[in-house]
Amino acid sequence: MSITGIIVSSGIAFGQALHLIHTEHHLDYRPIPLSKIPQQQGKFAKALQELLAQLTHSQAALDSDSENYQLIEADLLLLEDDELIEQVNDAIRTLQLSASVAVERIFAHQANELQSLDDPYLANRAQDVRCLGQRVVAAINGHLNQGLEKLDRPTILLAQDLTPAEFALLPRENLCGIVLKTGGLTSHTAILARAAGIPAILSCQFDADSIPNGTPLVLDALNGELCVKPNPDQQARLTVTFHHEQARRAALQTYKDGPAQTQDGHIVGLMANVGNLNDITHVSDVGADGIGLFRTEFMLMNVSTLPDEKAQYSLYCDALHALGGKTFTIRTLDIGADKELPCLCQEIEDNPALGLRGIRYTLAHPDLFKTQLRAILRAANHGPIRLMFPMVNQVEELDEVFALIAQCQDALEEEEKGYGELSYGIVVETPAAVFNLNAMLPRLDFVSIGTNDLTQYAMAADRTNPQLTRDYPSLSPAILALINMTIVQAKAANVKVSLCGELASSPQIVPLLIGMGLDELSVNLSSLLEVKAAICQGNIQQFSALAHTALQQDRIAGLQQCITSYK
Repeated sequence: MSITGIIVSSGIAFGQALHLIHTEHHLDYRPIPLSKIPQQQGKFAKALQELLAQLTHSQAALDSDSENYQLIEADLLLLEDDELIEQVNDAIRTLQLSASVAVERIFAHQANELQSLDDPYLANRAQDVRCLGQRVVAAINGHLNQGLEKLDRPTILLAQDLTPAEFALLPRENLCGIVLKTGGLTSHTAILARAAGIPAILSCQFDADSIPNGTPLVLDALNGELCVKPNPDQQARLTVTFHHEQARRAALQTYKDGPAQTQDGHIVGLMANVGNLNDITHVSDVGADGIGLFRTEFMLMNVSTLPDEKAQYSLYCDALHALGGKTFTIRTLDIGADKELPCLCQEIEDNPALGLRGIRYTLAHPDLFKTQLRAILRAANHGPIRLMFPMVNQVEELDEVFALIAQCQDALEEEEKGYGELSYGIVVETPAAVFNLNAMLPRLDFVSIGTNDLTQYAMAADRTNPQLTRDYPSLSPAILALINMTIVQAKAANVKVSLCGELASSPQIVPLLIGMGLDELSVNLSSLLEVKAAICQGNIQQFSALAHTALQQDRIAGLQQCITSYK
């Protein structure tokens, strides 16, 4: 039996099934005898220590700059909150509740208070608090360790969904693959799975009852299939494919130290998309020319206070040092829509994707924006930085941005702190940005096309909704036309044009993008060598011919046929 899904991280994995299930505990709400109060408080204290120890152990294996580390840190802070601990103990003592019931009530109360506040991040955090409470209850009932933390054989994890915090706790040894029923291609969990190189598919509608724990599985995340109880022929075929894939990946290492250059000498800039300092240290491992997209908002996730100018300045300087003179492209804070941050107060909006996000948010909060701009301007004294602004739609927004930059420069001069020169660009993410681009190009040194949001806004299709992924893909005639319009305008103004969306990480689509005239691609670290190989194995004439044919297509199927029939 095979079940299909959407590939989020490619590869092939063999292993036994293990379901990640939040155990349902039947709670006894009857009052406990007074004599049992010390016992129940003791069970709560022991459970708390077990969970704290588990989280601390998982965190110790992570880099302190990683997002996973910060996700666990947020849970640790909550579990060590003296006020919350006292509330649980008080509920056991005064209401004569069992430890499990007291935890459920107090954590639910905490979550409800968060959810009632006018802050979308806290509404999401409310669910995290409920989940953490369930884990405490599981620990109280002796079900904290369900075999997940210590896998003793190759395992493929199956779950309804997986939060970034849960992902952070997954053991890497013997975890071969992940299969989710839900999720979005550009969700944080998807990004983490790709970065970890774990084969994974989502939107896979498996029946948990028909795949008990221990069932032999093969996850074919090259073709988007989960093979349940493979027969000998399937096992043999997929084993051969697995070894071919391993050999192919090993062969890709030969491209690491060379340029991304076609066989007829056309060179393409090949950059990496990253979200933290730990990622930046791996840029040389895949032979990237530098950073084409540093998502600075990732440094704000799961921290309770906003990093000040000094902290941000130090981070950017560390990144420049790690890059050793390679290009460093910083995107200013892209806040809003599905990115809610605990250290900021964000208002609830009826339609956040069309609300105060990207450059709109930072312009509405100039003090926040100027703190980041000052840190970046100062860091530019220590190496080359390109600065780009997200979700810019019109030249008036650029006017405001450059006015703030001028204020920061004047203030730094007065304080005798100095600043370096920057190259400036925008992320083209909306049809309005494409149509208004000619007015903005005189003020820009480069543009980068963000196809994830460009598709969402052009097609009116939520990028995180897996039900829309197949019918409204990023590679469609409408999106290709918008990309082409951007390239043509930028070239006419002699402005460098890049693409940093998920399309750039597809080796199958890259020849088309280069044939359209892109100067540079910025891709996921895990895809970079595959993309470089696709460039080096072709020539620009072939790529240009493919682009010419593709731009004439008016149907998605016709466009996809162009790609699949290439070569």
